[in-house]
Amino acid sequence: MATRVVRNIICIDEEKCNGCGECASACAEGAIRIVEGKAKLVSEQYCDGLGACLGECPTGAITIEPREAEVFDQAATAEHLRRLGREPASHAHAPAHAEAHGSGACPHAAVMSFAPAEEATESAPQTSRLRQWPVQLTLVPASAPFFQGADLLITADCVPYAYADYHRQLLEGKAVVVGCPKLDDVHSYIEKLTAILTESDIRRVTVAIMEVPCCRGMVAAAKQALAASGKDLPLEVVTVGIRGQVSSRT
Repeated sequence: MATRVVRNIICIDEEKCNGCGECASACAEGAIRIVEGKAKLVSEQYCDGLGACLGECPTGAITIEPREAEVFDQAATAEHLRRLGREPASHAHAPAHAEAHGSGACPHAAVMSFAPAEEATESAPQTSRLRQWPVQLTLVPASAPFFQGADLLITADCVPYAYADYHRQLLEGKAVVVGCPKLDDVHSYIEKLTAILTESDIRRVTVAIMEVPCCRGMVAAAKQALAASGKDLPLEVVTVGIRGQVSSRT
């Protein structure tokens, strides 16, 4: 018998599903297919629970919920993809940052606000636009003062590595939180973002992600948090290609 644990997994509302197939195309694990005009979860063991499909559903029929399910089986998923004639996706599952760091607060996570660095000069051609600490979404307090009256930048943590002009074009003038929907618990991201939006007078939200499918979980988390907070704020999604170019702004 397959091992069952309580974990995050997708839930499909068939009444909302219009059978468009966008979720099936977005699922790198092949865990979703269209059956009789509706999206269906093929097998719990193929679903990693990271939510790449959420941001693609035009009707909001897909959510992520913690419930008892079969564990995600990477080997079985790879074999399933081979049967479909698809290249198996690369997975690097790891514990959430909060667990990896232990239950105690990190001594270097004291909340700080500060002025950004001075403008570039010949002796200092590159300057940081960061004006707060911490930045990791798991560590940052929802009530941190730097969120008050701020534009919020939600960043998938690969973006600053890929996008050379990240500080000047995206970060400048914004409060920022950083995370990885591939490695962390997306449900905890939704809860933290909801708390930030509820407790602070955020003016607008920008989500910066990579073009890879798993990053769509960050967009889905932001949209669910906005809905849960009850606030109608402008939301922009900036997608960066793995070669470092901005491929879209929506």
